[in-house]
Amino acid sequence: MTNPIPQEYKGGVPYLNVHDAKAAIDFYRRAFGAEVSIEIPRQGGKIAHAEFRIGEAVFMLRDEYPEYHFRSPKTIGGTPVNLLVFVPDVETFAERAVAAGARVIRPLEMQFHGDLQVEVEDPFGHSWFFASRVTDMTAQELKEAASAVDL
Repeated sequence: MTNPIPQEYKGGVPYLNVHDAKAAIDFYRRAFGAEVSIEIPRQGGKIAHAEFRIGEAVFMLRDEYPEYHFRSPKTIGGTPVNLLVFVPDVETFAERAVAAGARVIRPLEMQFHGDLQVEVEDPFGHSWFFASRVTDMTAQELKEAASAVDL
């Protein structure tokens, strides 16, 4: 029997709309070490659907498709969404991303919640947080740490 929830798609799967999917796929490979598993072309040299992983995190991607209201951050003037991916070595990861063309929004620094974290914007307007867990915290410890900072 077919599993109604495929093993590889447990939880939510962000679906990114971009202005130039072929260039985005190339960038994600170089900057984030993305492994692309599927690319389905669309008329006019566009990408109808692509899937990639950054570590264990799964993402889907496509070119903008205004007829279906699939608009990229470049078209709408920014993004209201931040993507967060945990990686084993965020320092090395951030260096590679910046060298490939990502723009640092918030520099790499230790956060009150126990993660070493950086925020970058890709050339397609998407905001990415990459982090490595440094300290495990209980819910109570997290609450106490949050109360000690200006949020």
